[in-house]
Amino acid sequence: MTRLRVLTAIGFVAVCGATIGAFGVGKSSAESYATQKPSCLTIRPFCTEVDDPYAAFGTWQYVGHDEPSTEFYSNTEGSGANMRYDLTLPKDPPAGCSMTNGNSCNVLLHPAFWFGMALCATQSYPEQESTCKADSDKNIVDPTKSDKAPGVAFMELQFYAPGWVPQFANSSCDATEWCAALNIDSLSEDPINGTTLNSTCQSEILGGIENVNFAYLTHDGKPIGPPNPLQFQVLGSGDPQGNADVEFMKSGDDLQVTLHDTANGLETDVNDLTTGTSGTMTASASNHFGQIQYAPTGTTCNEIDYNFHPMFSTSSPKTRVLWAAHSYNIAFSDELGHFDWCTHMDADHGNICDGLEGRPGVDQEAVSSDASDDNNICFPDEESLNYQVTGCVDANTPGFDGASYLQSDWENCTDTDNASTCNTSSAPSAIRFSSPLSWKDGKYKSDYDNMAFESDLPRIEAAHFGGTCNRTTGAGCTNPPPTDDGQASFYPYYSLVHTEDPNYGG
Repeated sequence: MTRLRVLTAIGFVAVCGATIGAFGVGKSSAESYATQKPSCLTIRPFCTEVDDPYAAFGTWQYVGHDEPSTEFYSNTEGSGANMRYDLTLPKDPPAGCSMTNGNSCNVLLHPAFWFGMALCATQSYPEQESTCKADSDKNIVDPTKSDKAPGVAFMELQFYAPGWVPQFANSSCDATEWCAALNIDSLSEDPINGTTLNSTCQSEILGGIENVNFAYLTHDGKPIGPPNPLQFQVLGSGDPQGNADVEFMKSGDDLQVTLHDTANGLETDVNDLTTGTSGTMTASASNHFGQIQYAPTGTTCNEIDYNFHPMFSTSSPKTRVLWAAHSYNIAFSDELGHFDWCTHMDADHGNICDGLEGRPGVDQEAVSSDASDDNNICFPDEESLNYQVTGCVDANTPGFDGASYLQSDWENCTDTDNASTCNTSSAPSAIRFSSPLSWKDGKYKSDYDNMAFESDLPRIEAAHFGGTCNRTTGAGCTNPPPTDDGQASFYPYYSLVHTEDPNYGG
């Protein structure tokens, strides 16, 4: 069967919408966070970017995830709730990466990439309906005509690259192997009445106002710790290292990824066709996934165990998460822009970069005092699990000048009459994944009718964050995006190819 295959490679993506996603606290300092659940203001790579951060967070600084995405549309019943992808995990260069060898690695380009879906969540934005019928297009609401939309969460099945600073400081699960986690974000905001979850509760839950359910995929389907925002344990639920039940995968492995609804909630399955192992996780009340009861006043913070089900039956531009910057339902996204090199970090004054920023020998410069936002949340090479690199992972705002925006750091293939030559000796191979198949007549065999490319550059380049983009008119919106000292010369893109590979089939 000939299948469409998508490569995250090099080039340009059409500009349109916005989103976020990763977590933070270094292994060496993890003890101090044992009773603290970080908020989405500090664990940005694991959180979905909201359309209006000021209304939700009271600040414009919640931004920085650059997530060029593909979105898949189908009118087939069930295509919004049950689908299967094929995925080949990218490889790092044989020599890895360091401050001196000039190589790039996956964890420097993208701390995570993920498959997404909108889910019912009655205690989430817009807080206007007490029910949400699962797997139903009756949940489609035109926000210009009605404010009675059901509450919605966004699910990201995230894959984390190995080799750098471990979860929850950054996003690596292991020195050499990948892992995956079921990540569900809800937004505790009522836009109609202009209220948000009370501040006491926000301080007690993972993610804060954008609260997060989080669980690694395991062999037996049981979370390694409570996944819900209130009971989540940074050193339990969030620490997969050495846990034999967590599904770990090797670079280059061929995977089959299945997302499907069950009576107990959305089930996510990753079957490793290379090794024969598998991991699974169901967003069920029995696994202690849960919602935070919406309480805008007082100091209460109640968790309600909950089965998270897909929100829609089909997938289209109308089946979207109303509070997210992107127009998401069924989607794949590559999360970019979180890493830039730093020659020296100041651990005594907030882990900021006080040396030179940028790739050594290519785009290196002194840290600018008026462009410091992307030079925070820095880690020294000694906190790395494998690759000896010092770097920072804070927001772009709007300095798009890290590894993600250098063409040499991505796989680049030159075709000749007889063969293709690719620079995978110094750069990671591309992420290869298939277009999804939805369930029909007892098999995953129904193709999606259309797809779209969407970037969140307009949100990140908005004037509130130091950019020039007018999101209403499009004036001042650029691709490639701006750096701290000019314009990026490169922006990654998706390529479409066909393959006869037997691992990419129904």
